[in-house]
Amino acid sequence: MADRLTLVYFAWVRDRIGAGEERVAHPGAACTISALLDQLAEGSAGHAAAFADRARLRAALDQDYVPLDTPIGTARELAIFPPVTGGDTQ
Repeated sequence: MADRLTLVYFAWVRDRIGAGEERVAHPGAACTISALLDQLAEGSAGHAAAFADRARLRAALDQDYVPLDTPIGTARELAIFPPVTGGDTQ
């Protein structure tokens, strides 16, 4: 397992967080994406705003699209972004 996880943010998610990328300690293979987002949301108002409505978020682990309830496993990169087509841009 990697000791660090690179988080990459796109579009309005990036804007609310105030950064396009950050590195965090890897939360462990069993931790789900949603659980990690919960932890990050507790750390800043920007993360809380970006992750408030999970129905408006999509994720990719090591560039493979996955649901938010997916365990992070041994991934090195987690991308969080709004739906690619359609959806609200606010």
